[in-house]
Amino acid sequence: MTNKGESQRTTTLKGNPLPLVGPELKVGDTAPDFEVVDGNLQKVNLEKTGGGVRIFSVVPSLDTPVCDAQTKRFEDEAGKNSGVRIFTISMDLPFAQKRWCGNFGINRVSMLSDHRTGSFGERYGTLIPDLRIESRAIFVLDAENKLRYVEYVKEVGDHPDYEAALSATAALQQTAQSAG
Repeated sequence: MTNKGESQRTTTLKGNPLPLVGPELKVGDTAPDFEVVDGNLQKVNLEKTGGGVRIFSVVPSLDTPVCDAQTKRFEDEAGKNSGVRIFTISMDLPFAQKRWCGNFGINRVSMLSDHRTGSFGERYGTLIPDLRIESRAIFVLDAENKLRYVEYVKEVGDHPDYEAALSATAALQQTAQSAG
C-alpha cells in the first residue's frame, strides 16, 4: 500500500506497531471526500458536513476510556462555541454510537460511522486494517475544506492535544470574523 521508497506509516497500541492505510495529510492539504453514515444510516460526505470551521475527532471506539473522554471533551467545547461543527468519527456501528450518546447526554457533537466502507480512514490515513478500527486523530477544517490543523496521535491509547486543536479552531474563527 506504499509507493516505492515510501515507508509504511504506523501507529502503536500499547507500544506495539500497527500499520496504517492511507496518506499522512498535512496542514494546507485539501480535505479528502469520504462516505460515512450518520445515526439514521444516511450517507454523509464532506459536503454534507457543512461549511465553516469543523473539527473531525477520530476515535478507535467510543467504548474505551480515552475515546469516551475525548468525545465528552469536544461535547463540552461544542457547548461553548456554536460557530464550530464537531464530528466524532469511528468504526462503531451507528446503533452503538446512538446508544453511547443517549447514555451520556451527547447531543452537540455529530456522530459519524465509518464501519460500512472505511473510506474516511483510508482517505485520512487513520485506518488500522489489522483491527478494523480508526487510529486517534484530530483534523480542523476551514470553510474552504482546507486542513488547518492535523494531529495523528502516535499511541492509540494517548489523548490528543486538545489545546492545540482548540487554539487552531479559535484562530480560524477569529480570521473568519475579521474577514467577514
